[in-house]
Amino acid sequence: MKTWILLLRGINVGGNNIIKMADLRDILTDAGYANVRTYIQSGNIAFESRKTNASKICQHVQDCIEKSHGFAPKALVMDVESVTDILANNPFPDAEDTPTLLHVCFLGQVPVDPNVEALNALCRDTEFFKITDTAVYLHLPEGIGKSKLAIQLEKHVGVPITARNWRSANKVLDLARLN
Repeated sequence: MKTWILLLRGINVGGNNIIKMADLRDILTDAGYANVRTYIQSGNIAFESRKTNASKICQHVQDCIEKSHGFAPKALVMDVESVTDILANNPFPDAEDTPTLLHVCFLGQVPVDPNVEALNALCRDTEFFKITDTAVYLHLPEGIGKSKLAIQLEKHVGVPITARNWRSANKVLDLARLN
Protein backbone atom coordinates (compact mmCIF):
# COMPACT_ATOMS: atom_id res chain seq x y z
CA MET A 1 0.00 0.00 0.00
CA LYS A 2 1.09 3.54 -0.72
CA THR A 3 0.92 6.35 1.82
CA TRP A 4 -0.76 9.57 0.75
CA ILE A 5 -1.19 13.03 2.23
CA LEU A 6 -4.48 14.84 1.75
CA LEU A 7 -4.71 18.57 2.39
CA LEU A 8 -8.21 20.02 2.54
CA ARG A 9 -8.74 23.72 2.04
CA GLY A 10 -11.29 25.92 3.75
CA ILE A 11 -12.77 23.52 6.28
CA ASN A 12 -13.60 24.46 9.86
CA VAL A 13 -12.92 28.15 9.17
CA GLY A 14 -15.25 30.82 10.52
CA GLY A 15 -18.02 28.35 11.25
CA ASN A 16 -18.19 27.21 7.62
CA ASN A 17 -17.66 23.79 6.07
CA ILE A 18 -17.52 22.13 9.46
CA ILE A 19 -16.31 18.57 9.60
CA LYS A 20 -14.96 16.82 12.68
CA MET A 21 -11.72 14.97 12.17
CA ALA A 22 -13.24 11.81 13.68
CA ASP A 23 -15.98 12.01 11.03
CA LEU A 24 -13.38 12.57 8.33
CA ARG A 25 -11.40 9.54 9.47
CA ASP A 26 -14.61 7.47 9.36
CA ILE A 27 -15.52 8.77 5.88
CA LEU A 28 -12.13 7.84 4.47
CA THR A 29 -12.06 4.47 6.22
CA ASP A 30 -15.57 3.66 4.94
CA ALA A 31 -14.40 4.68 1.44
CA GLY A 32 -11.71 2.00 1.56
CA TYR A 33 -8.67 3.93 2.74
CA ALA A 34 -6.53 2.45 5.51
CA ASN A 35 -4.67 3.74 8.55
CA VAL A 36 -6.32 7.17 8.29
CA ARG A 37 -4.69 9.75 10.58
CA THR A 38 -5.39 13.47 11.02
CA TYR A 39 -3.46 16.43 12.38
CA ILE A 40 -5.34 19.36 13.93
CA GLN A 41 -8.73 20.55 12.67
CA SER A 42 -7.71 22.15 9.37
CA GLY A 43 -7.81 19.11 7.12
CA ASN A 44 -4.38 17.48 7.27
CA ILE A 45 -4.77 13.78 6.63
CA ALA A 46 -2.43 10.85 6.03
CA PHE A 47 -3.73 7.49 4.83
CA GLU A 48 -2.82 4.39 2.89
CA SER A 49 -4.34 3.06 -0.30
CA ARG A 50 -3.72 0.58 -3.07
CA LYS A 51 -4.84 3.28 -5.51
CA THR A 52 -2.03 4.97 -7.41
CA ASN A 53 -3.64 8.00 -9.10
CA ALA A 54 -3.56 11.11 -6.90
CA SER A 55 -6.17 13.05 -8.88
CA LYS A 56 -8.63 10.12 -8.80
CA ILE A 57 -8.11 9.71 -5.05
CA CYS A 58 -8.67 13.43 -4.59
CA GLN A 59 -11.93 13.39 -6.56
CA HIS A 60 -13.11 10.28 -4.71
CA VAL A 61 -12.47 11.89 -1.31
CA GLN A 62 -14.23 15.11 -2.36
CA ASP A 63 -17.23 13.09 -3.57
CA CYS A 64 -17.38 11.15 -0.29
CA ILE A 65 -17.27 14.33 1.79
CA GLU A 66 -19.92 15.98 -0.37
CA LYS A 67 -22.18 12.95 0.00
CA SER A 68 -21.86 12.94 3.80
CA HIS A 69 -21.59 16.67 4.58
CA GLY A 70 -23.13 18.48 1.60
CA PHE A 71 -19.99 20.26 0.42
CA ALA A 72 -16.91 19.26 -1.54
CA PRO A 73 -13.86 21.01 -0.12
CA LYS A 74 -10.98 21.95 -2.35
CA ALA A 75 -8.33 19.32 -1.83
CA LEU A 76 -4.87 18.25 -2.84
CA VAL A 77 -3.47 14.71 -2.64
CA MET A 78 0.27 14.05 -2.77
CA ASP A 79 2.47 11.08 -2.05
CA VAL A 80 4.94 11.16 0.83
CA GLU A 81 7.92 11.38 -1.52
CA SER A 82 6.57 14.54 -3.16
CA VAL A 83 5.95 16.26 0.17
CA THR A 84 9.36 15.16 1.42
CA ASP A 85 11.00 16.71 -1.66
CA ILE A 86 9.04 19.95 -1.28
CA LEU A 87 10.06 20.34 2.35
CA ALA A 88 13.68 19.35 1.65
CA ASN A 89 13.96 22.08 -0.98
CA ASN A 90 12.99 24.96 1.28
CA PRO A 91 14.91 27.99 -0.02
CA PHE A 92 14.70 29.74 3.37
CA PRO A 93 16.31 27.29 5.81
CA ASP A 94 17.14 30.02 8.34
CA ALA A 95 13.40 30.73 8.66
CA GLU A 96 12.74 27.20 9.95
CA ASP A 97 13.58 28.52 13.43
CA THR A 98 10.24 30.38 13.35
CA PRO A 99 8.00 27.71 11.79
CA THR A 100 4.77 29.71 12.08
CA LEU A 101 6.25 32.51 9.93
CA LEU A 102 7.46 30.20 7.16
CA HIS A 103 4.78 28.79 4.88
CA VAL A 104 4.70 26.27 2.10
CA CYS A 105 1.92 26.63 -0.44
CA PHE A 106 1.36 23.34 -2.19
CA LEU A 107 0.37 23.73 -5.84
CA GLY A 108 -2.39 21.79 -7.55
CA GLN A 109 -0.51 21.99 -10.85
CA VAL A 110 2.61 23.53 -12.35
CA PRO A 111 2.21 27.31 -12.74
CA VAL A 112 2.43 28.30 -16.40
CA ASP A 113 3.10 32.03 -16.23
CA PRO A 114 3.04 33.35 -12.66
CA ASN A 115 2.90 37.13 -12.39
CA VAL A 116 6.11 37.57 -10.42
CA GLU A 117 6.13 41.32 -11.05
CA ALA A 118 2.75 41.72 -9.34
CA LEU A 119 3.87 39.52 -6.44
CA ASN A 120 7.04 41.57 -6.02
CA ALA A 121 4.92 44.74 -5.91
CA LEU A 122 2.84 43.25 -3.07
CA CYS A 123 5.87 42.03 -1.15
CA ARG A 124 7.01 43.99 1.90
CA ASP A 125 10.72 44.59 2.33
CA THR A 126 10.79 41.90 5.01
CA GLU A 127 8.88 39.28 2.98
CA PHE A 128 10.37 36.71 0.65
CA PHE A 129 8.87 34.16 -1.73
CA LYS A 130 10.08 31.50 -4.12
CA ILE A 131 7.92 29.82 -6.77
CA THR A 132 8.74 26.30 -7.95
CA ASP A 133 6.82 23.76 -10.03
CA THR A 134 5.33 22.15 -6.91
CA ALA A 135 5.19 24.84 -4.22
CA VAL A 136 5.50 28.47 -3.30
CA TYR A 137 7.57 29.14 -0.22
CA LEU A 138 6.74 32.24 1.82
CA HIS A 139 8.81 33.77 4.59
CA LEU A 140 6.55 36.30 6.29
CA PRO A 141 8.31 37.62 9.42
CA GLU A 142 5.39 39.94 10.26
CA GLY A 143 2.85 37.12 9.95
CA ILE A 144 0.57 35.82 7.25
CA GLY A 145 -2.40 37.84 8.50
CA LYS A 146 -0.71 41.14 7.64
CA SER A 147 0.65 40.06 4.27
CA LYS A 148 -0.82 41.44 1.04
CA LEU A 149 1.43 38.97 -0.77
CA ALA A 150 -0.24 36.00 0.91
CA ILE A 151 -3.74 37.31 0.19
CA GLN A 152 -3.08 37.73 -3.55
CA LEU A 153 -0.77 34.76 -4.03
CA GLU A 154 -3.16 32.32 -5.73
CA LYS A 155 -4.45 34.98 -8.12
CA HIS A 156 -0.96 35.82 -9.37
CA VAL A 157 0.47 32.30 -9.37
CA GLY A 158 -2.53 31.20 -11.40
CA VAL A 159 -3.06 27.70 -10.02
CA PRO A 160 -4.90 26.21 -7.02
CA ILE A 161 -2.94 26.53 -3.78
CA THR A 162 -3.33 25.21 -0.27
CA ALA A 163 -0.95 26.61 2.34
CA ARG A 164 0.42 25.25 5.60
CA ASN A 165 2.88 26.82 7.98
CA TRP A 166 6.20 25.04 8.30
CA ARG A 167 5.28 23.37 11.57
CA SER A 168 2.01 21.94 10.23
CA ALA A 169 3.58 20.79 6.96
CA ASN A 170 6.26 18.88 8.85
CA LYS A 171 3.79 17.45 11.38
CA VAL A 172 1.57 16.01 8.65
CA LEU A 173 4.62 14.53 6.93
CA ASP A 174 5.70 12.97 10.24
CA LEU A 175 2.17 11.61 10.62
CA ALA A 176 2.34 10.04 7.16
CA ARG A 177 5.60 8.32 8.03
CA LEU A 178 4.02 6.52 10.99
CA ASN A 179 3.27 3.03 9.76
